This record gives sequence, structure tokens and C-alpha cells, in this order.
Amino acid sequence: MRSMSRVFGMAFSSVYPLYLAKVERKGRSKDDLDAAIRWLTGFDDATLAVHAEGTTTFREFFDAATLNPHVDLVTGVVCGIRVEDIEDPLMYRIRVLDKLVDELAKGRPLAKVLREPQPAAAEG
Repeated sequence: MRSMSRVFGMAFSSVYPLYLAKVERKGRSKDDLDAAIRWLTGFDDATLAVHAEGTTTFREFFDAATLNPHVDLVTGVVCGIRVEDIEDPLMYRIRVLDKLVDELAKGRPLAKVLREPQPAAAEG
């Protein structure tokens, strides 16, 4: 698919400001966005900043990432496509990132966006 290869070759730095604008319009912060990206990719702040300001393509960005072991907990629909049904591994990763950004923009609590385990109810 030609359109997929175009997305794969896009610079992450060209899309990051769009993600940031989307979450900020909805009252979320750069810290929230960066936390979601760090959760997904395993990058630290410095590495994320290099990618957000550099010429790294989406393919290179995700090739350098260590995907979170709980990424399979990210499910739902992005751009009319169910994330968990995407077969291409790189497109799957890109759509998971899109889904995390969407969840932030919709006001979902950061702990839920990051799929943090909920504490068990205390037994009395």
C-alpha cells in the first residue's frame, strides 16, 4: 500500500506538534503526551526529545523503541479501524500511538491511558 509507506517515511517530528496541539486543545499537557509516548516506546525524556525535534521517520522511531509489554491492552477504534485487527506491525504501533493521543484528548485519566493496574479492593 502506497499510503502506508508514505506514513512510515514521515518524520515523527512533523506529527508530534499535531499530537501536542490536539491534547493541549483539550486541556492536557505536553507532560501527559510525553508520558504516554514514553509508556509505549520505552524512551526516556532525552531520547524522546531527539526524535520529536529530529528527522527520525516513524519506521526509525518504532524500530528504536522497546514496545511496552502491555501494549495489547490498547484496544478500540482509530480512524474507523479497530486497532487490535491491524496486521502490519508498524501500522499497528502507529495506530496504538494515535489511540493513546485520542484517549488523552478525550480526558481519560493518565493512569488509565497508561494501562496501570487498578488496586484490588481491600478486603475487610
